[in-house]
Amino acid sequence: MFISLNCICTNKMATKDQVFSYIEPEENSGYLLWQVTMQWQLSMNRALGKMELTLTQFSLMAGLYWLSEKKGAVTQQQLADYANTDKMMTSKVLAVLEKKQIVERVKDPGDSRAKQLKITDKGVEILREAYRIVKQVDDVFFKNVVKDKIVFDDLLVRLIK
Repeated sequence: MFISLNCICTNKMATKDQVFSYIEPEENSGYLLWQVTMQWQLSMNRALGKMELTLTQFSLMAGLYWLSEKKGAVTQQQLADYANTDKMMTSKVLAVLEKKQIVERVKDPGDSRAKQLKITDKGVEILREAYRIVKQVDDVFFKNVVKDKIVFDDLLVRLIK
C-alpha cells in the first residue's frame, strides 16, 4: 500500500495541474533567497537586541551616517530612498531613535514639510558598537562563502540593480 501511495504522489507531481514548476522549494532561487534573508535577519536581530536595537534601526542609523558623510544635511525622504524603506516606517523608526537620543530631527530651513536628520554623538558611539556586533555576525554567517566573496557580492549587486 505504501508503494502505491508513493507512486500516486509522484504521478500527481508530474501532471500539468501541479502548482509549481519544480518539485522541491530548494530548486527556486526566490525561496532560497528568502530563507537566507530570514536566517540572516534573525541572527542580526538577536545579536543587536542585546543593545536594544533592531536591524532596521541599525540600518537606518548606518544609512544616515553614510549619507551625512557624503551630503551633509539629510532629509527623512532621502534616507528612506537610500535605505529602500517605506517612508512611514522610516519615520516611525526615526521617532524611536530620536527618543533614544541617537538621532535628531529638525525642520529643514529650505522646506517646511521636510525634516533634516543628524546622528548624535551618542548615536555615533552606539553605531560604532553595533557595527562590531554586525561584523561578528556577518563573519560567522558568511564564512562558507568568504572564498567566493567577490563573486557573491557581485551577484547581489546585480540583483539589487
